[in-house]
Amino acid sequence: MCFFHSTFDPRVRDALAVYTDDWLIIQRKYQRYSTTHTPHNSERQRERQRGLVKQTFELDEAAATDRQDDQDDAKRRSVSLDDTPRGSWASSIFDLKNSSPDALLPSVLERTAAEDMDRRNAEARLQGRHSDLLGLFPPPDEDEAVERCSVPEVPKEHCGQRIMVKCLSLKFEIEIEPIFGTLALYDVKEKKKISEDFHFDLNSDQMKGLLRLHTPHTAISTLARSAIFSITYPSADIFLVIKLEKVLQQGDIGESCEPYMVMKESDSSKHKEKLEKLRLQAETSCSRLGRYRMPFAWTAIHLVNIVSSVGGLERSDPDSDSERKGHGTWNERKKKGFERMSVGEDMCNFATFRPATLTVTNFFKQEGDRLSDEDLYKFLADMRRPSSVLRRLRPVTAQLKIDISPAPDSPHYCLSPELLHVKPYPDLRVRPTKEVLEFPARYVYSPHTTYRNLLYIYPQSLNFSSRQGSVRNIAVKVQFMAGEDPSLAMPVIFGKSSCAEFFTETYSPVIYHDKSPEFYEEVKMKIPANLTDNHHLLFTFYHISCQPKQNTPLETPVGYTWIPLMQHGRLRTGSFSLPVSVEKPPPSYSVLTPDVSLPGMKWVDNHKQVFNVEVTAASSVHTQDPHLDKFFTLCYVLEEYSFPFRLKDCIISEANVEGELKDSMTGLRGALLDTCVRFLHQLLSKLILLIVHPPVIAGQIVNLGRAAFEAMSLLVNQIHKNLEGNQDQHGRNNLLASYIHYCFHLPTCPPLLPDPGGATPAYELPIQYATLSRATARPSTLHLARSKSISNSNPDLASTPTSPDEEVQRIIASKVSSTSNTNQMHTHTDLLHEELALQWVVSTSTVREAALQQAWFFFQLMTKSMSHHLFLSSRIDLPRRQRFPDRFVDDIAALVGAISADVAGRYHKDLELVERLNSSLAFFLNDLLSLMDRGFVFNLIRSYYKQIANKFHTAQNPSSLTALRMDFTRIVCSHEHYVTLNLPCSTLSPPASPSPSTSSTTSQGSAFSSMHQDQGVASMFELSVPFRQQHFLSGLLLTELSLILEPDGEGVFFLHKKAISAVHSLMCSHDADPRYTDPQVRAHIAQLYLPLIPIVMDTLPQLHDFTDASQARGRHAPAMQDDGDPDNGTISQSVAMAIAGSPLPNVGVNLSQAGRQCSSLSAECSRTLLVSFLWVLKNADAALLESWVSDLSVLQINKLLDLLHLSVSCFEYKGKKALERINSLTFKKSQDMKARLEEAILGTIGARQEMVRRCRGTKRSPYGNENVRWRKNVTHWRQNTDRVDKTKAETEQESVVDGNLATEASLVVLDTLEIIVKTVLVSELKESVLGGVLRVLLHSMAGSQSALFLQHCFTTQRGLVFKFPEMLFEEDTELCADLCLRLLRHCSSSVGSVRSQASASLYLLMRQNFEIGNNFARVKMQVTMSLSSLVGTSQNFNEEHLRRSLKTILTYAEEDLELRDSPFPEQVQDLVFNLHMILTDTVKMKEHQQDPEMLIDLMYRIAKGYQNSPDLRLTWLQNMAGKHSERGNHAEAAHCLVHSAALVAEYLNMLEDCRYLPIGCVTFQHISSNVLEESAVSDDILSPEEEGICAGKYFSELGLVGLLEQAATSFHMASMYEAINEVYKILLPVHEANRDFKKLATVHGKLQDTFNKIYNQSSGWERMFGTYFRVGFYGCRFGDLDEQEFVYKEPSITKLAEISYRLEEFYAERFGDDVVEIIKDSNHVDKNKLDPNKAYLQITYVEPFFDTYELKERITYFDKNYNLRTFMYCTPFTLDGRAHGDLHEQYKRKSILTTSHAFPYIKTRINVIHKEEIILVPMEVAIEDMQKKTQELAFATHQEPADAKMLQMVLQGSVGTTVNQGPLEVAQVFLSDIPDDPKLYRHHNKLRLCFKDFTKRCEDALRKNKTLIGPDQKEYHKEMERNYNKLKESLGPLITRKIPQLYRTLPAAGLQSATQSNRMELIHM
Repeated sequence: MCFFHSTFDPRVRDALAVYTDDWLIIQRKYQRYSTTHTPHNSERQRERQRGLVKQTFELDEAAATDRQDDQDDAKRRSVSLDDTPRGSWASSIFDLKNSSPDALLPSVLERTAAEDMDRRNAEARLQGRHSDLLGLFPPPDEDEAVERCSVPEVPKEHCGQRIMVKCLSLKFEIEIEPIFGTLALYDVKEKKKISEDFHFDLNSDQMKGLLRLHTPHTAISTLARSAIFSITYPSADIFLVIKLEKVLQQGDIGESCEPYMVMKESDSSKHKEKLEKLRLQAETSCSRLGRYRMPFAWTAIHLVNIVSSVGGLERSDPDSDSERKGHGTWNERKKKGFERMSVGEDMCNFATFRPATLTVTNFFKQEGDRLSDEDLYKFLADMRRPSSVLRRLRPVTAQLKIDISPAPDSPHYCLSPELLHVKPYPDLRVRPTKEVLEFPARYVYSPHTTYRNLLYIYPQSLNFSSRQGSVRNIAVKVQFMAGEDPSLAMPVIFGKSSCAEFFTETYSPVIYHDKSPEFYEEVKMKIPANLTDNHHLLFTFYHISCQPKQNTPLETPVGYTWIPLMQHGRLRTGSFSLPVSVEKPPPSYSVLTPDVSLPGMKWVDNHKQVFNVEVTAASSVHTQDPHLDKFFTLCYVLEEYSFPFRLKDCIISEANVEGELKDSMTGLRGALLDTCVRFLHQLLSKLILLIVHPPVIAGQIVNLGRAAFEAMSLLVNQIHKNLEGNQDQHGRNNLLASYIHYCFHLPTCPPLLPDPGGATPAYELPIQYATLSRATARPSTLHLARSKSISNSNPDLASTPTSPDEEVQRIIASKVSSTSNTNQMHTHTDLLHEELALQWVVSTSTVREAALQQAWFFFQLMTKSMSHHLFLSSRIDLPRRQRFPDRFVDDIAALVGAISADVAGRYHKDLELVERLNSSLAFFLNDLLSLMDRGFVFNLIRSYYKQIANKFHTAQNPSSLTALRMDFTRIVCSHEHYVTLNLPCSTLSPPASPSPSTSSTTSQGSAFSSMHQDQGVASMFELSVPFRQQHFLSGLLLTELSLILEPDGEGVFFLHKKAISAVHSLMCSHDADPRYTDPQVRAHIAQLYLPLIPIVMDTLPQLHDFTDASQARGRHAPAMQDDGDPDNGTISQSVAMAIAGSPLPNVGVNLSQAGRQCSSLSAECSRTLLVSFLWVLKNADAALLESWVSDLSVLQINKLLDLLHLSVSCFEYKGKKALERINSLTFKKSQDMKARLEEAILGTIGARQEMVRRCRGTKRSPYGNENVRWRKNVTHWRQNTDRVDKTKAETEQESVVDGNLATEASLVVLDTLEIIVKTVLVSELKESVLGGVLRVLLHSMAGSQSALFLQHCFTTQRGLVFKFPEMLFEEDTELCADLCLRLLRHCSSSVGSVRSQASASLYLLMRQNFEIGNNFARVKMQVTMSLSSLVGTSQNFNEEHLRRSLKTILTYAEEDLELRDSPFPEQVQDLVFNLHMILTDTVKMKEHQQDPEMLIDLMYRIAKGYQNSPDLRLTWLQNMAGKHSERGNHAEAAHCLVHSAALVAEYLNMLEDCRYLPIGCVTFQHISSNVLEESAVSDDILSPEEEGICAGKYFSELGLVGLLEQAATSFHMASMYEAINEVYKILLPVHEANRDFKKLATVHGKLQDTFNKIYNQSSGWERMFGTYFRVGFYGCRFGDLDEQEFVYKEPSITKLAEISYRLEEFYAERFGDDVVEIIKDSNHVDKNKLDPNKAYLQITYVEPFFDTYELKERITYFDKNYNLRTFMYCTPFTLDGRAHGDLHEQYKRKSILTTSHAFPYIKTRINVIHKEEIILVPMEVAIEDMQKKTQELAFATHQEPADAKMLQMVLQGSVGTTVNQGPLEVAQVFLSDIPDDPKLYRHHNKLRLCFKDFTKRCEDALRKNKTLIGPDQKEYHKEMERNYNKLKESLGPLITRKIPQLYRTLPAAGLQSATQSNRMELIHM
């Protein structure tokens, strides 16, 4: 390669500099610890959670054993249940004595001093703690991470989606000559060729041999058969066009194609001679015309067909069939389909499709007159149509096999478009793959990062029609000339296939006998580095003679034309229409264009433009844009100082250069954006150079700073506006960001500074080169190769030399780099940051606006410039105040002030801009903290705060101002030295300056050495002035938080989240920071957050109430219930608890509901706030906390306790099951919710979220490739990944983390409780706090806790009881009760260590109680009650475990030497045995868990057993009430409550005689007669005054009122309104006595409602009270139920079939299907006839039965359904055994059952205690039937409003003729003769009277009917009247006949029968 100039062309120099200059990356030493650079995401969190110890939770253990139990249950059988004393006392004791205890705790019985005990416990608690609490908590929400800055992408060559095309083979039917192929991509829609040509040669060696003469040397690069195409804008309009050419021969294209269309190799015998002839011809052509080509055939492949058809759905699922096995639900598949369809472009995604091998068989022959691209587009458009014209053409048959596949990331043996090797290139002898240069369909905004300088020439058409002579077969020869001598043709033309690499000339294909040919040729050249005015393209036109003739040369030149390439320093490209000269051009033609008519030259067609050609360049050297060209040229003129210089029409001299340059800068805005972006790096570097080194013109420094700043602002702004998609979440354009991050550095200049001691000065940066692999996936290696890192701590530059690029090397080597002339220019240097600050401060109007829009760009430029300057000038070691001149410092202050004012003033007008501006300013100040004096920066922050504060009062939307300030604060606080900046160690004395600057490299050790002096501890815990002066940033952050959390403040939801998330995120970074692992250091850091504790305490009423959720489950249920079977009913669990003699789970937490009304924080925010609160408590210095607590008031301490109480609930472990149950549905729902919320927020806060939203759409998410998403850490629904179906391992790990978090949180709470207790010990005043401490402790025991925590918890509890026994045993009974319940619950734990601890605690509790009062009645009582309560409410309660604990307690009593001789051990034994009894009973209950009736019977019996232990009876009644409510039996629940109230009333009456209270049970008998069973046992058995008896809170007036009110509520739910009245009759006197008028008003209001309801539902049918059935059990399978009869009360309208089915199913499940049988009739059951192995059930519908006298009392529907004790059912029979017979033989048996109690009762089935049977003879049966009929008639006649249809139905049944066994037949059977048996006389008479009544009623009914009918029914009515008359006629004689004997005196026997028959005149209800 030859160069004429040794000077270095500045353009090439700049283009190379982009490629070869070292990058400069500035990194701060500890930068990685800032959240700006290292975000807390789930991946990082998971990394930190590795290797956690799995905590043991009873919840998980229980879940595991549950499954086992279910299997055992099935095998169990019912146990005998009778009313004898419960079980056998002796056997029970025997069981207990033989069981084995748990391990005893070693030191339980020793007595140690409280201090030693505390010390030992505290040490134990510190063992094995998890150091970072927040590592266990979900990471902070990434949507809130405003400070997050992704590292910009490394500048790299642009690359679209890449496909690889491999040409495998090309076969024709006949092989006679070589064929050459070309591939290129075309976009039909854009009408654009979108790639350069790729040439391939698939000929056999034999064929290639024919051309050996012409291509003696073949370069390996031309043998490529596979190409990689890049497609930036995939679309469905892209075609791969394949063109074939052959060697030129005589004859046109049609003739040469003919043989290929007709001949086949297979028919060779036929065409043998013809083929030989053709081969010979081809051989001749090849040897003679081998260098010329002619068009032959073409075809095209529609790429979208390949991509989409081969694809299918599986392709894009990474988890395709192999993994899924087709389990995806239809919905999932459908969803996938929709997603795919919605993306439109995705159909042609060329990056991922299944590779395809195609065989193309049809080629179209080329038409000589239709070769242009225009024609091609028409053909391609036509190809897509179904009826393509092309299809009708006869094809050239061939077989071309090609492979199309997505290109691999880094293919081997790849050549760039310049034929450079792309790494990896392991072996030079392997056939290469070529990268084909893309010509994108639309603009691609991407800067050049490589050296590229290519030229493409496209000859288009030639018109020689008017040219004389033989010019028909025309070839165009193209040459690149360096001068006019023919020898100066340069070898820069790329070879095609199977030839040399470069040529000096090339020929276009020839079209036979065409004087005006069209061309499709593409000539590719590389442009030499240095172009001069002599470089030009020369076109020579030849006529080729195809036939060898005598004296005729092969080629005859017939014309010449040329294009000079450089003009006024610009490369000429574009479309040219040129005249053609007939003769050779004269000398020095090359500097002129052919348009100039040179004298004496002969032109074709009179100098007309006959030749069209297009020239394009792909160049990183030549901009091809006039505006840019002018700017760069002027810069070079100045640099080289080459005046005067001619630029187009004007001469540039020293005088006008400044004006021209400024013009050219202004002109830049007219440049094409695409070009500006391509040359972005050069452009920015030039502008910066002009600012930094202002040129010296004629000895004067010309300041171009302003013009350059202006140009830069406008350019940057324009790039931003037009490339919106290419931004991060802060609105920073990625191209600009990566320019600053990597490429920008201060221009270095000759040494003016002293050498810093190294061999090379630090500021003279050595040049490095690197070859960029274009593999987009490998920027990491690239990093090393190209970047220099500068870090504050290490000024030595690391540089990695790599092999330089060959071409670049060649260019540089060939030039002598002369820098001698640059010195004169740069005599003056401005510092970029100073100049920028100055220009920005003084800028105005549009420029200022543009700079504001992209403030981040200038801020980042300034910070990088400042850092680089400090480094170059070695000022980094100077004190910060001396680093920068005052002028610059003032400019910065002015700038920050002005921008703060913009933020404050414009936020409501242009929120998007202001959000960007706000965060840019914050990042700038964050950076300044590392560079400038900290005190100065703090002042800037303060000034920002002032500006915002001034605007606050007038703000229309203060919340968005707050949001801005919050974001600002968060970004500033994300500095890696945040902790040091806050001076965590100094005392709170006001410092001299706002913050004395400490050097950035202060070692952490010394930073934390000084401990705080104890002064004014209180001010350390509040946001006092000294605190905020001392800990400046921390003060700002916490003040912000406390303002946002103010309950009446403007705390909108998203602000809460912002503020809380900021604090959380900072704490996370402290936890994850290896500099701060030492606990002492952590304590100092926690000091910065101490005011958070009081802030959270004040926020208590707004926090989400986590206790609710847990309450619903009942605190004593050790495992979560399955959804299907919740353990809580309408009676709240807390009531059940209270009744068990223990307080409500959250009593004592003074969160009175009223106080909680304003719960304004979401669960997620509350949870995060609480975890931050616990973090401070965990890390703060304990002594400090202690002295703070000791200063608090009781009220404050109680607040703190409430907060701890809430924290326990908040972090409670939810169990593995709960985690598994979170299914996709909840996830989907919460996602929709989130999306909606997000929308709402976007409405108010706008731009940043907009940004986030936009970034989600693009691939470049601000968070790497992890798409932004909402976090799921609302309570325990923490979704760590977007996948809903987590693997088992993930769920497992999640539960491990959850368990550790729960344990750590609870332990922190425990530590804090210990601190509070310590302060109480010191000051006697605070004893009132102790109850609260114990409550929190009990609350934490109640939840689901790990064994580890419980161990410490019990230790603390024992310590507390030991130190303050009087608290439990003298004051509050409820605490004692609650404690007993908790201890017992843990005594039944499945975890051995927990049982051991709980048993020890329980034993010590008894011992303590005994020692105080020598009797432990209270504990005894409470324990017994607790056990009952536990057993009654807990579903998965294990008696086996509890038995072991009881044995352990016995063992302690035996081992306790001190008390061996006292009565204590014996008392313990008694208690334990009694407990064991209860336990045995409840085991039975557990067995009947599934049988509600049996379960209630058992509970009933246990309650009965406690007849003389009122507290326990009350507990069990309450348990029963709970069970009933659960099953919806509200009436029974109400009765349980009434019984409870009666019980309480009895004992209150015994205690004190109080006029207005009920006298006892008697008062309640109006509600139910059953209540009398609660009457108290006589006084000698039990005296209520005895300590510990009736101690529960229900044995009080208040308790009584509560029970009655609940009873009224339950009655209301049962619709038994009348009973409510009775309840209130008892309540009213109490309220009246208390003058409680509010309550009285309420009660009367309720009564009014109740009476209204009764009045409105008078008929009663609206209320259904129940249906009754008699159920008999037969068979020994039923155990103690055998031969028992019950009346069951079922819900109203229960059909017989329903109850039969229910019971049959239930018992079949228990005993087996074939065992249970239902007896279908109601007859007597003969036990001997039954199969002893079967279980029989007899179920009969029964109705309430009332004697006549009773009916006088029971008038209303309610009366007839309440207090029912007798029931009746009838069974028809005949004497011969059949059920039914004729009238005269039909008997009926009435069975009357009496139950032991009246319904409704406290259970739903009651034993039948008496059964009476009455047999009716046939005549009596007839009497009953007639009475019934008569009643029906009477009812229908008098019904209001009248119902004609019903009336007619009844009439029809009475008088219709067709009625079988109708009234007439009855009369005829029984009344026609007088009976023989005198006993029947009365019946006869009665029946006669019945008929009399009956006929009268019929008459009334007919009369009524007549008034109701319309004209259409007249006939029908007449018919009925006729029938009636007939009936009356027939009945007449029968009715009138009397029995004479009846009117005589009766014999004695008759009398007796008469009384009996009276008894039988039953009214059947």
